[in-house]
Amino acid sequence: MEEKKIQSIIESILFASGNEVKLKDLMLIFEMSKEQIENIIYKMQEEYKKEERGIEIIKLEDAFQLCTKKENYEYIYPILDKRAKPSLSTAALETLAIISYNPRITRAEIESIRGVEAKASLYKLLEYGLVEEAGKADLPGKPMTYKTTNEFLKMFGYSSLKELPELPRYKLDSNKQIVIEELIPEEEQNIPKNDGENIKKDVENIKND
Repeated sequence: MEEKKIQSIIESILFASGNEVKLKDLMLIFEMSKEQIENIIYKMQEEYKKEERGIEIIKLEDAFQLCTKKENYEYIYPILDKRAKPSLSTAALETLAIISYNPRITRAEIESIRGVEAKASLYKLLEYGLVEEAGKADLPGKPMTYKTTNEFLKMFGYSSLKELPELPRYKLDSNKQIVIEELIPEEEQNIPKNDGENIKKDVENIKND
């Protein structure tokens, strides 16, 4: 089958779906490898950009979706979308950030990091479809874990969680408070990087002292 025909079929599938289409489903339909399908779609993306089309194909982890061009949003929204835009509180955004950097995290772990109850924020994020249940943890009581969804990626303009900004480096001051490295004088910044898990452990140590 000619590549142009495959592009035409892929475009029809993405348009008819209206939602993300898994890469594995496209591989099955065309009996092609992951690399072959991705290369064809990447060519389509470049053609859309070159022709300044009003639509674009976005990648969401292991799936693709046909969307309107984000630069045209201000003209589309007043006509087609009368729904209230999601409004997230600071608490909900903090909870969302923690989940995005810690997939398959439990509510208790979220509350341990934030230091406050997270039930309301978690329910709001579930309602908006920004997070979802990710199965039960292998811990006493088998608590539910949570992860972000592709809706989260679309809202914040990411193709993958790998594109999230790197977490800032930190240290503990004399009062055992976390201090972000960007706020520390340069001469004091010879501190090794730490991941989210180390931050959580330090927070736990602070609470236990």
